[in-house]
Amino acid sequence: MTELEKMQRAKMYIDKLANGINPLDDLPAADSDVINNIRISRCLFYVSDILRHVIESNGVQSKEKSTKKPFFLSADSRNQFSFSATPISISEITKRINDLVDVDTYKMLKHTDITSWLIEIHALEVCSTADGKTVKRPTEQGKALGISTEKRIGRNGEYTVVLYNQKTQQFILDNLDTVIATIGDKSAEKPENQGLPWTPAHEECLIDLFRKDVPVSEIATTLMRTEAGVRARLKQMGFIEHRADAK
Repeated sequence: MTELEKMQRAKMYIDKLANGINPLDDLPAADSDVINNIRISRCLFYVSDILRHVIESNGVQSKEKSTKKPFFLSADSRNQFSFSATPISISEITKRINDLVDVDTYKMLKHTDITSWLIEIHALEVCSTADGKTVKRPTEQGKALGISTEKRIGRNGEYTVVLYNQKTQQFILDNLDTVIATIGDKSAEKPENQGLPWTPAHEECLIDLFRKDVPVSEIATTLMRTEAGVRARLKQMGFIEHRADAK
């Protein structure tokens, strides 16, 4: 095997890991697996992109700085998305979206970008398991959108995979611009309460601040959540139409 072939194989493994797939058996990794950590995923995508440049240069690393633009997918390209009639994982949805992207010009979307947004709109929630690990599971709202779970048997025993039916796939495509908008600055610290369930006290504070015409950006800072999360909660509570900055 040549060095270039080794790099190609390494990239293949890294791409699968970055998308939450175990490269040894091609099965989705458990939500609690370290490769599904958003920081790890971003690092893997970063390394994969470097390897891609090296491979395209026949094994010689280019010293040119990447000038790729932020992720973008035109309306025409979105219409070419390959929907699955059977429920599929978020990694597979992300892969199908990225298959439509001009990767020479634009950065690829990460599956964690989508799941983070789904958490923000309360379609997914972060739960703790008996052994202290955290997993993502659909909320009642998420189940209504078509998100489900399925028990599977892997090399290390039984695990649960979160699946998205065709209705949910369409929902993600319809809201892709909102997903992109929530990506923001990758170096920014994640708000402390992002993804956590809304408590009655936080909801009461949210409504109080909103009725006092406090800007959504300041409400997000006060409640230690993202602006997208605040807007999503306001919409669920029937306040979204009352203020322009909450839409």
